[in-house]
Amino acid sequence: MAMVPGAREALNRFKMEAASEVGVPLKDGYNGDLTSRQAGSIGGQMVKKMIMSYEQNLER
Repeated sequence: MAMVPGAREALNRFKMEAASEVGVPLKDGYNGDLTSRQAGSIGGQMVKKMIMSYEQNLER
């Protein structure tokens, strides 16, 4: 998959930040030991932050 240069690294940093915020022990590499609930909470936090960012940009 072709991506914007640096996008993959930025997305990984964003994911690690979201995991930290919800208290999920995400690590580099394999994370198959996470529960579905933990993995879902990371994705949910990421979406929440993206929506907040979008809304803040609308207010400008």
